[in-house]
Amino acid sequence: MKVVSLTFELIVGFILLFILVKFVGRKIITQITPFTFIAAIVLGELLGNALYDHKIGIGYIIYSMCLWGILLFIVEYIGQKSLFFRGISEGKPSALIKNGVVDQEELKKNRMNLNQLQSLLRQSETFSIREVAFCYLEANGSISILKKPRYQKTTLEDFNLVGKPAHTPVTLIRDGEVLWDEIKDLGFDESWLKTQLLSQGVSNYKDIFIAEWLEGNGIFVQTYLKR
Repeated sequence: MKVVSLTFELIVGFILLFILVKFVGRKIITQITPFTFIAAIVLGELLGNALYDHKIGIGYIIYSMCLWGILLFIVEYIGQKSLFFRGISEGKPSALIKNGVVDQEELKKNRMNLNQLQSLLRQSETFSIREVAFCYLEANGSISILKKPRYQKTTLEDFNLVGKPAHTPVTLIRDGEVLWDEIKDLGFDESWLKTQLLSQGVSNYKDIFIAEWLEGNGIFVQTYLKR
């Protein structure tokens, strides 16, 4: 008897979930905002707990999922009509890099550090900050990148050029700290580093937010922004 009851509840839950996703929209699947991410988790918990708790009947499943669906629809509807409410529920993108310069204050506001930013860039097939003109942190935690014109994708066939070996950018200084292991791996020393930094008008390591070395392209340096 329990198997029959569970089967019936699963079928009802499946149908309700299908209708709810169609009714509310695809955003609950893609989870493009923190709100839709939480809504999807709660929806799954409501259905899961209701199905496997023997004290809860089919009426509870129908009621809880329909009520949750109505609340989600109301929030989405208000968000479409009100820009103010949309800003609260969905959030706004944050510009982490503007005109090729990392905005350190925006990183702090979003509780991110330089390592995390570099990781997100690499996941977007961007291995150096120097390539980025603008970078936005979207509401769902992903990033959108606009590269500088010289780094935008072209094909070698466009210019009848022969391919050159690819090199990975190496971070030399991060948050005012010199990464000596990286410098030694490159076969350089402190004297070389000082010479490179002086060529960029910087003499103190502590003034540097990030410094990268790319074979064939030289050193890239960004100092801390003065407030």
